[in-house]
Amino acid sequence: MQRLAGLTLVWICAGSLAHAQDPEAWKPAEGKILTRWAKDVSPDRAWPEYPRPQMVRPNWLNLNGLWDYAITTGDRAAGPNVRDGEILVPFCIESALSGVNRGIKPEQYLWYRRTFQTPRDWQGHRVLLHFGAVDWATEVWLNGQRVGTHRGGYDPFTFDITETLKPRGRQDLVVKVNDPTDASWQPRGKQVLDPKGIWYTAVTGIWQTVWLEPVPQQYIRSLKITPNIDRSEVVVEANIAGGGELQVEVRDQDRVIARAKTSAESPATIRIPDAKLWSPDTPHLYDLKVSLIDGDATADGVRSYFGMRKIALGKHDGHTRLLLNNKPLFQFGPLDQGWWPDGLYTAPTDEALRYDLETIKKLGMNMLRKHVKVAPERLYYHCDKLGLLVWQDMPSGDRYISGADPDITRRTESAVNFERELKGMIDAFGNHPSIVMWVVYNEGWGQWETERVTAWTKAYDPTRLVNAASGWTDRGIGDVIDVHAYPGPSMQPAEETRASVLGEFGGLGWPVEGHLWWNKKNWGYRTYTSQAELQENYLSVVRRLLPLIGQGLSAAVYTQTSDVEGEVNGLMTYDREVLKLDVAPLAKLHRELYRPPPEIREIVPTSAKTPQTWRFTTTQPAKDWFKPGFDDSSWKTGEGMFGTQGTPGVRVGTAWTTSDIWLRRTLSLDEVPTGDLQLQAYHDEDAEVYINGVTAASFKGWVGSHIVTRIAPEARAALRAGANTLAVHCHQTGGGQGVDAGLVLVVPRSE
Repeated sequence: MQRLAGLTLVWICAGSLAHAQDPEAWKPAEGKILTRWAKDVSPDRAWPEYPRPQMVRPNWLNLNGLWDYAITTGDRAAGPNVRDGEILVPFCIESALSGVNRGIKPEQYLWYRRTFQTPRDWQGHRVLLHFGAVDWATEVWLNGQRVGTHRGGYDPFTFDITETLKPRGRQDLVVKVNDPTDASWQPRGKQVLDPKGIWYTAVTGIWQTVWLEPVPQQYIRSLKITPNIDRSEVVVEANIAGGGELQVEVRDQDRVIARAKTSAESPATIRIPDAKLWSPDTPHLYDLKVSLIDGDATADGVRSYFGMRKIALGKHDGHTRLLLNNKPLFQFGPLDQGWWPDGLYTAPTDEALRYDLETIKKLGMNMLRKHVKVAPERLYYHCDKLGLLVWQDMPSGDRYISGADPDITRRTESAVNFERELKGMIDAFGNHPSIVMWVVYNEGWGQWETERVTAWTKAYDPTRLVNAASGWTDRGIGDVIDVHAYPGPSMQPAEETRASVLGEFGGLGWPVEGHLWWNKKNWGYRTYTSQAELQENYLSVVRRLLPLIGQGLSAAVYTQTSDVEGEVNGLMTYDREVLKLDVAPLAKLHRELYRPPPEIREIVPTSAKTPQTWRFTTTQPAKDWFKPGFDDSSWKTGEGMFGTQGTPGVRVGTAWTTSDIWLRRTLSLDEVPTGDLQLQAYHDEDAEVYINGVTAASFKGWVGSHIVTRIAPEARAALRAGANTLAVHCHQTGGGQGVDAGLVLVVPRSE
């Protein structure tokens, strides 16, 4: 039994037909580490769950289990005559849970073979063969006849195999896969043939459920469900094989609340009275029954669900912000890589997949960014039910593509592959209320013709926001301006038509012994040696989001859900055995992010908007340079900001190109401000800030905009009415540079 939204559905699974002579002999291949769910994986329990929760029919046959496999170097028109062994589908051949754990070279081909029998009561039906995902180029034969091909590693695809089925007996299914990974021009996300750093082990072949489904001669191919909360209605469109009449029924729990009928070619518009809106706090789902009527008979029927929710941009407290259901809601959650040490792209079980999401929710987060990878549909189903917003990345393309690239063949093939899979991703997952944003490009990876591709995405799905480029390569388009800052946080000002979001920040690492993919080359953007040290720095980094929210920040994505291979900057270890941070203080802090944005009152202005005058030197000064009584009369006078043109977030008033700069400024206060006085600073790179000779804050690395951070209590206490000295030292090692500082008051707003 499966409860879909508020409705209990019952379906019959005809069973998983393993090909192995002795499935009891199967075991995972030797791997680096396994998760605790690996013990629940077996040939007769390999992802037995229904794979398509938003379009459910009662009868299906799961083809997951043990298949024969072989690897060949030369291409062949039919399968190899010998087999190399058995592989557990749906786990990729490079994974431990496949039972193989073997890499594939770009010039090699991976062959799968198995037999199956269709149930007798399927006679008279059409039979569809479904693949959840296969990476990358796929050819399929049934009983010696080719039934179809597919290119793409992330979108589901289907073949009608009715005409190639034998009348009775065993059916012989052969699948051939070629996957060059980073040696070709294909979307591949973080897969590489030589994994290291932020790049992970390649994934080849079948990595999601393979299944069969009987359908009538006239049947529903797909649904498109579009809620409209402003009109209190939902529009349901069906892609139909054959004609007939469409009948739609909406249920809230066990009560029918609306019905509609229309021709199969026309959309059905259904009013939802007193609509209950879907949100992270109240993820209410309505059940949907769609029937295809032919005369007086029901030709076909499917069950689905939907959520009444709206994602949009709007003005709030003077800033363009992300609105959910016409109200501002700060979005905060992890960069979710979705990798597993034993299954790589594929979680060992549905329980494991759900565990990550439940942990994110338990930590008080309300979103995740599915990073340059598409998940099985059941992940979005769980997000729909749990109330987790999803930013869905398009898996990145082969490599950076510029319009000036002379290799037109490369540009064309890369673009065709990317855009085909982008459309496939939107078509496959566009009904899920949890998905609120499509992220087209990440950090310039495979980026090209950004304006055109973004405009197409926005036009193809106008119900969602579109992030044209997350980090680095902004082209001034899309619904958000997105920056990455490690550890950060940082932001760019919101614009008239774009909200400001922080697409990646944090990356705080802690390698936990006994839970590492390997015992060398482990890294984080900042690495600590204990849980206490990690927790202290995590809380400090996230607290700095609060004033940024007051300045117009609409969302922030923390890197990342779990460790992945050599990366140790996860909230959890790669095997999910250790949650590195204490839940209670994190959840409490995260809830503060969703309160009304604080007001930011400028007490001592920075040079971000209006240049401020400083005394400065680029020559090493005396040791007491930062103290109030220091004689800086020999120093130069200049207007901020100090830095180089082209540095993100720097508005240059005085050029600074040396490795170090020392700044002093006298500020006059009528009285010492009460309340939450904080330092507003820009630093690229390391900086120390002093108030009246007392250290106020120290910074490492660089930021892309002014950040607001707490002042050390001793420096806060050193402030006095009248003249005060603000002093700054900044050290630069390479690249762009800049420095600035001021004081602001962070004033909470009531609910």
